[in-house]
Formats: sequence, C-alpha cells, structure tokens
Amino acid sequence: MELRGPHLTLRLPEPDDAPALLALASDPDVTRWFSWGPYASLEEPQAWIAAQEAKREAGGHLDFVVHDREHGPIGVTGLAELSRRDRRAMVGTWFGRAHWGTGANAESKALIAHLAFEICGLERVGAYSNPENARSTGALERIGFTREGTLRGWHRHGDRQLDVHVFGLLRADWEDGPLHAVRIAAIGRPPATWRMDGASV
Repeated sequence: MELRGPHLTLRLPEPDDAPALLALASDPDVTRWFSWGPYASLEEPQAWIAAQEAKREAGGHLDFVVHDREHGPIGVTGLAELSRRDRRAMVGTWFGRAHWGTGANAESKALIAHLAFEICGLERVGAYSNPENARSTGALERIGFTREGTLRGWHRHGDRQLDVHVFGLLRADWEDGPLHAVRIAAIGRPPATWRMDGASV
C-alpha cells in the first residue's frame, strides 16, 4: 500500500532502496539513539528489507520507506508493538540528517496517524524518545503527542540500559490536532493483522 501527502509518499520497502538507506543510515548521528546501526555494509539494509513482508503479515512491524518527491528515499517510518486487543501501536521514525528540520517528520507522522486511526482502526499511537534527544521530544510535542512519563532502564543500547520518555496520541487528539488537517490519499490496504475491523477483542 501507499500513503501520499503533499510532499511525501510512504511506500513499502523494495530491494532497490538498499543503497539509499545505507547512505542515509551510515551516519552515526542518525542512529545514535537506536538499538541498531550505523549501517556499515549494503547487506544490512538488504536484510532489513528482506524481513519486512513476514513482519507485516505477522503484525510485528508495518514499516515504510519515506519517499520525497524531489529527493527520493529520505528515511523510514512505521508502526510496531501492535496490541489488537487494546487497539494501539508505537510509531518509530528516522531520517537522513539532511532532512532534519525540513517538515518531513510532521508530514510523515500525519501519514502514519491517518493509517493508524482511519485505516487500521487503532485508538492510540505511542512513541518513545531518549530524554537527551531534545529534537525528537520537541518534534513529537509540536504535532500533538503528549509526554506521559519516563520509563527507566527501558532501552538496551550497546552495553547500557537507557531511559526513554513515552508519548501518546489518542484518536481524539489526532482528530483535534494538526496532523488531521494534512490532505492524504491512501492506496491499497495493510495486511488483515493490522486492521481492527475483524479484531478479536
């Protein structure tokens, strides 16, 4: 499936995306707060791409390449930690450094929120941010996420246990917030695992 906004398209990863993802995520600053990276070889994004179909079908991850109309692939965003019973998931996003502060994060979050609430039927989207990552914290709060607390020692990063701030965006927050106003066209549907119309609750 695809989600199209004013400047960005979220589309499923393809093998040809591997060189662009390697170039973007070989920057240590891009992957500073993640449990993976930086990428050091083409085999790493190739392996990530190859694993995506099975993860989508199993309800593990629903990840997209963020494709800019002018620049091509600029990052990745998607949903994970799906709870069908509670109708919630977590969003995660990363961009190449050249695209920080360009508005790409806000538009990509609008696309993901539309997917989560309008298409999948979720009631909550959460997000994590390292307490030292002021850029990520500020970006989430500006687009309507509420910081709800800090999870201590939550995230394993190398040989360290790091705290994370946890954020939430409820359906009502989305409907009343800035992300809902972005014009979006959706093409296709996600796997049945991600759609709550047939959820067993």
